[in-house]
Amino acid sequence: MLKTLRTRLGLALIVLALGGFLVWLDPGGPQTVPTDPEARAEEPGHVLHNAELTLFDEQGNIQQGLTTPRLVHTPQSASTLAETPHATLYDSERRIWNATSEIGTLNTRSQELTLSGNARLIAPDEGWQLDTDVLHYEGKTAHAWSNTHVLLQQPPQRMTAQRMDAWLNEEEVRLEGNVQGHHPPETQPGQE
Repeated sequence: MLKTLRTRLGLALIVLALGGFLVWLDPGGPQTVPTDPEARAEEPGHVLHNAELTLFDEQGNIQQGLTTPRLVHTPQSASTLAETPHATLYDSERRIWNATSEIGTLNTRSQELTLSGNARLIAPDEGWQLDTDVLHYEGKTAHAWSNTHVLLQQPPQRMTAQRMDAWLNEEEVRLEGNVQGHHPPETQPGQE
């Protein structure tokens, strides 16, 4: 019995010595590293699949809608990234404009939508479409613009330019830089 008591006491002393040695190696315990707020600035807050996003104006009217198979929102930078977005834009007369691209970025503070990669803006009622690589749209003023090559067409007419501004509420489009157009004459009945 004395032998087992010595063995237990010896084991207890070894455990205490080992614990003391470990405390001596790391006297402060677990170190807390302060989080860097800049490091978290680009962490997504929400990732949604098959998302529909609707933005309203001050009067409660729908200003723009966005549907996408995948939406990633980063609250720190107030940006929302959308894959293959389809945007439905409304002007002051409630006409619908459709916009698509490969990637879309929405700034939720300014409501500026940037469509990148095969961006297209279509006016279904007027039958024309605009194609460009990068299209910007400012929802509060219904202003669309592109600083990249644009193709504006309403078949059989088409125009190209290096830059474009369009104000949807004013029904005004301005093309700048190497503007070229193809406007075939209308055929008169019997001239075919």
